[in-house]
Amino acid sequence: MRRPYPMEGLPQHVTVYEVGPRDGLQNEPATVPAEVKAEFISRLADAGHKVIEATSFVHPRWVPQLADADELLGRLDRRPGVRYPVLVPNERGLDRALAHGVAEIAVFASATETFAAKNLNRSLESQFDMFEPVVARALEAGVRVRAYVSMCFGDPWEGPTPVSQVVSVGRRLLGLGCYELSLGDTIGVATPGHVTELIEAFDATDRLAVHFHDTYGQALANTLAALQAGVTTVDASTGGIGGCPYAESATGNLATEDLVWMLHGLGIETGLDLDRLVATSTWLAGLLGRPSPSRVVQALSKG
Repeated sequence: MRRPYPMEGLPQHVTVYEVGPRDGLQNEPATVPAEVKAEFISRLADAGHKVIEATSFVHPRWVPQLADADELLGRLDRRPGVRYPVLVPNERGLDRALAHGVAEIAVFASATETFAAKNLNRSLESQFDMFEPVVARALEAGVRVRAYVSMCFGDPWEGPTPVSQVVSVGRRLLGLGCYELSLGDTIGVATPGHVTELIEAFDATDRLAVHFHDTYGQALANTLAALQAGVTTVDASTGGIGGCPYAESATGNLATEDLVWMLHGLGIETGLDLDRLVATSTWLAGLLGRPSPSRVVQALSKG
């Protein structure tokens, strides 16, 4: 075990919000069977994860890889103390989630006009007409709601996203009652200074999370900047799998193992067992028929 080398100004504990079963598998060319997904989630819980985003109730036409959401939730071995949020796009998705007794959901918004049209078939303004009843009904049913905002740092059609525009969208979502706002670098163009500026533009750092893609190799540097700015929740995907099916320039998510290696090296607690994470990613890579993109997995599993 390596000796940690702490840095001043960083949190003592970071929550890793695992998105591999949803955001990771949704972008795979092949569909993974529900029983394999259930085992994947179980292995993640064995590795110490306390929050695992299980699936999404989107229409199968949009994301066919997650068409088995109902079957998967029926197969889940729910562990005490582990949260299993699901993504819902609209009220119909919420109805399905409530029917399964889901305790936490996530909604996803866009920070740009073009992505709102392509991903949600809405304008930047009218997307809230879809979110408001979902959030209100969920909260009324005692269900916690998280919010994602995509394209926070740049959009492949519009270019750099104005910080003020991201803040406007994010504050509206928090104002609806979402307990946490995940700032997404959907196409991986953020750099540390940009991350710091965006986070400092919010006045609710304790309610922010970050979600980085590693397109330009900046995900870990951006994460460190977010931690220095006061963020303590980081989204990551086991093995670095995933992307965004609606943005071709989006590559894989920040790998959970790469994140944990850095955090543990800084003396930051995560509650996660890195060896078990690596074993899980190696197992999953075998099923997917390709090596894990995670550099830590490649190093610790001898490639």
